[in-house]
Amino acid sequence: MDKSDVFVGIDVSKANLDVGIIPESKQLSVANNKSGIDNLVSHLRKAKPALIVMEATGGLEVKVAGALAASCLPVVVVNPRQVRDFAKATGKLAKTDSLDAFVLAKFAKVIRPEVRVLPDDASKKLKSLIARRRQIVEMITAETNRLSSAPYHIQGEIKDHINWLKERLNSLDKDLDKTIKQSPIWQEKADLLKSTPGIGQVVSFTLLADLPELGTLNRKQIAALAGVAPFCCDSGAFRGKRMVWGGRANVRSALYMSALVATRHNPVIKEFYERLIKAGKAPKVALVACMRKLLTILNTMVKHKTPWQIKDISYV
Repeated sequence: MDKSDVFVGIDVSKANLDVGIIPESKQLSVANNKSGIDNLVSHLRKAKPALIVMEATGGLEVKVAGALAASCLPVVVVNPRQVRDFAKATGKLAKTDSLDAFVLAKFAKVIRPEVRVLPDDASKKLKSLIARRRQIVEMITAETNRLSSAPYHIQGEIKDHINWLKERLNSLDKDLDKTIKQSPIWQEKADLLKSTPGIGQVVSFTLLADLPELGTLNRKQIAALAGVAPFCCDSGAFRGKRMVWGGRANVRSALYMSALVATRHNPVIKEFYERLIKAGKAPKVALVACMRKLLTILNTMVKHKTPWQIKDISYV
């Protein structure tokens, strides 16, 4: 069988890796540990697949994806939503680990997602620090909300926990800053991003960690990747509202907060927002447009390695 005919899907769980191989409909399952991953790599080397696809599963896929990539096997980790939509479109509504593996293999054959280089250890460290910072901020918010309605005798405990979380947050910020400074490339990008009114340290770190493609794609591609590109909803005579969906939620949240600040303090974004409001656009619609424009500006700045310049016509 020709190499170009073989496609593999791997359904990842904490305990097992369920594998589906098409077109021969071969199925196997190995333990999600070093021994099982080694056996899987050995097997797939012999199969010589054109593409291997697995879903992002909150980090469970990292070890196996890394092992496959290190063995020069063409592996790509995709968004689970894409696969679910594909499964529904092809009528595959049942859900088991083995069926999911074959859906992934079919997805690989039909969609052919692009294989991308896996992040190095430094990039993974930065991303994990950003993720942990986000978790601590969420915990501080949750504990602060509990404090207002908590009985008096446990308020002290909650306050102590909030103070401890804030200390951890401060420590994480120092670790993030140190990690960025260890890489001249990251430091240069962070400085470029922070030169923009509305972009602070946390947002710049989030973009570096969760949107490493910034500066390498065109404005339409980067907007779609971040989830701020408008998609049409038209069919026949029906003309629906354009809306944004998908993309990277963490990046979109960071851009949302930045756009809020930029509509007040960034002269280009402020003028753009006010013009949209005067044209009758709803505030939320105008804000999303500002998010997209801000991202386009940042993408251009990183691409050309130029700091914020209000008079640069390429930003407007």
